[in-house]
Amino acid sequence: METVVLDPAGGAVLEEAARLRATGPVARVVLPGGVEAWTVTDVALLRPMLVDPRISKDSHQHWTALADGEITPQWPLYTWVTSKSMFNSYGDEHRRLRKSVARAFTARRTREMRPKVEAATAATLDRLAVAGADGGVVDLRELFAYPIPIEVICDLIGVPAEVRGDMRRCADTLMDTSTTAAEALATQIELGKLIAGLVQAKREAPGEDLTSTVAEALTDDEAVSTVRLMLIAGHETTVNLLASATRLLLTHPRVLAAARAGEVSWSAVVDETLRVAPPVVYIPLRFAVEDLELGGVQIRKGDPIIAAFGAPGRDPAVHQEPTVFDPARADRTHLAFGGGAHHCPGEPLARLEAEIALPALFERFPDLRLVEPDGDHGQVPGFVANGPARLPARLS
Repeated sequence: METVVLDPAGGAVLEEAARLRATGPVARVVLPGGVEAWTVTDVALLRPMLVDPRISKDSHQHWTALADGEITPQWPLYTWVTSKSMFNSYGDEHRRLRKSVARAFTARRTREMRPKVEAATAATLDRLAVAGADGGVVDLRELFAYPIPIEVICDLIGVPAEVRGDMRRCADTLMDTSTTAAEALATQIELGKLIAGLVQAKREAPGEDLTSTVAEALTDDEAVSTVRLMLIAGHETTVNLLASATRLLLTHPRVLAAARAGEVSWSAVVDETLRVAPPVVYIPLRFAVEDLELGGVQIRKGDPIIAAFGAPGRDPAVHQEPTVFDPARADRTHLAFGGGAHHCPGEPLARLEAEIALPALFERFPDLRLVEPDGDHGQVPGFVANGPARLPARLS
């Protein structure tokens, strides 16, 4: 079986996922630091894998190499797989930790967030109008796609305005899988201190925010890890969703016209973006709790597995013309929000943000256009996330 070395910088992450899919439904990959793992790209295997009790996300319990001391804090992805939060937990422990945040993402709470999302969108578009006055070039990723999710998640978490910039910088660094182990560890420590201060403040003066909730329900370490997870996962993915959708709409004017005319729904636009330009491609890591078979491949107890959530949406066995952006297609199957016990709890909020922000952008700036529609917009660093690094545009 061919072993594929994943590019830590994620320069062509969707093309890499296609190469993995071509090698078979289960492939062997090399992660940063020379660590080998299995990756699963086939949706027919991914879906049952995500609910299989024989597969865990708890590295402390189920990763043999970690238990044996082969994986140390010097490994670049160490912080990804060892933090004590619902992201890296299993069974009853996962259910306990997830319960602490579940109330923040109920359908009712999501509906209650609508005014905040609308206000964040309006304020963002006002600032964008000022930045793009007199035909100036604006970066739609930085000035449109980023401010809305970061403001919404920081409001939900209860982050004071004076530390939001530092938290954003730390979150960006930790999402970059090409970051060195030393940089990742230093950033993890810095962000941990910022969040620990926030948790302590909320213990002393609780409010109606998520940090107050988890500070009451969890230990200090668990609360810090949970807030860190919510901060990073709660905005980075939505930033990429908004940036990718904006680029796709601006490079497909007929689709944009159909969406603005109500011929296709904005919900369909969001789902099609999630399919063809998934905000997350790989999620590290899962571990075999016992010897098992996946797609005819024998996987040993303790072996690491990386789920390629970005692969099914572009699978030609699932979709006709899989790289074509067409929100009117009947089947927009994707796994952008994962599945099973670890399904992203923030999915309703991410959808709400996109379905408010995208139509508002094009209503406010109907003549919006990219400076170079066919140009290279770069790629966000790392192999986990996927999205354009920049979107230079003019408002009129």
